[in-house]
Amino acid sequence: MFQEYITQERLLDREKIKLLKAQYCRFLDTKQWPELRSLFRDDASFEGFGSAPTGSTVDQFIAGISTRLTDALTVHHCHMPEITFDGPSRARAIWAMVDVVELLNGNSPIEAPGHRGFTGYGHYEDEYSLVDGEWKFAFKRLSRIRVDPIPNEQSPALTDRLKAHKNWIGFSE
Repeated sequence: MFQEYITQERLLDREKIKLLKAQYCRFLDTKQWPELRSLFRDDASFEGFGSAPTGSTVDQFIAGISTRLTDALTVHHCHMPEITFDGPSRARAIWAMVDVVELLNGNSPIEAPGHRGFTGYGHYEDEYSLVDGEWKFAFKRLSRIRVDPIPNEQSPALTDRLKAHKNWIGFSE
C-alpha cells in the first residue's frame, strides 16, 4: 500500500477538499446551480451519472442535473474519504455515499423505473486539481452498489420544514 508523507500543508489540503465535497452536496440539494458549477474546472468530465452521459462536459452536467433535479427532493451524504495526492496540485479521493432522490413531477428516475424515486448507496471517485490556489473537481465518477426504489404508493416526503439558509456562511451571493 502506498503511504505518503503527511505534512501540515497536506493536512490543510485534505480539509479544503473535504469542504469542496461538502459544498458539492449542499449546493446540489439546495439547487444552487451557479455555485455548484463554480466548484469544477472548466474541462471537468463525468462518468456514471443519470443526469449526464459519460464524457459530459461540466456545462452539460450542470444542465442535465438542474433539469432533472429542480423539481426533486434530494439528500446527498458523503463520508469516509480516502484522499491521496499525486504532487502538490493534484489529488484523488473515494467517498462512500448515500443519496435519496424523490422526483416530485410525476416522472420516474432511470435508476428505478416505474417508481417515484430511490435511495442509492455507493461511491464517488473524484479527481481534484488546484486552479488559482483553489481545489476544484477535475473528474467525478459515481458507482452504485445498491438502489432501493421509492414506490409510487409510498407517502410523499414531508417538505414543509424550515429550509436551509443558502447564504448562511457566505459562500454564495
